[in-house]
Amino acid sequence: MITSRGENMAAGKDDAIRKRVQDILDSNAETRAYGLKADLNNGRLVVTGVVDTLSEKVALEKLVSGIEGVREIENGVSISTDGAIDDEDVTFEVMEELNADPGVDLKHVGAKTVKGTVFLKGRVDSRDEIEAAISAASKARGVRQVVSQLDLETAGELTLEEIFHRQVNNEKKEKRKGLY
Repeated sequence: MITSRGENMAAGKDDAIRKRVQDILDSNAETRAYGLKADLNNGRLVVTGVVDTLSEKVALEKLVSGIEGVREIENGVSISTDGAIDDEDVTFEVMEELNADPGVDLKHVGAKTVKGTVFLKGRVDSRDEIEAAISAASKARGVRQVVSQLDLETAGELTLEEIFHRQVNNEKKEKRKGLY
């Protein structure tokens, strides 16, 4: 196959950028243990491999997004756990992460998992609390996607009975919609 000098130069430039991205992945404390692979073609970066959580997958994209010469990123990284984890386990871990985050008030926020997709439910006082809840939920193992169904309004103190009834009513609505 005959290639032009311009094609060889573009390939050489792509290779240099790919090597730079790979060096970043290999040296970053949060990504190096996963052995992620980078490939670049005409400025289109494809990163592949496996990580444990959605938050790691999202952080990876932020890590490589500002690299000069990268025009487009395809995040081909998969999320996998070390063993079998069901939706109930995922919800348990999400609730632990939500509880550990000082920006989230569990009196206002609950979670339900359906096939790895976490639905956050409740009323919150601020957009910051919504972002904190989404970020915290994405740190749990087994989470493939986080969907916020959090309502932004001035949330008064809810009783445990009110929280329970809201969750039961939401679950009934979801069953009617065929979510589970």
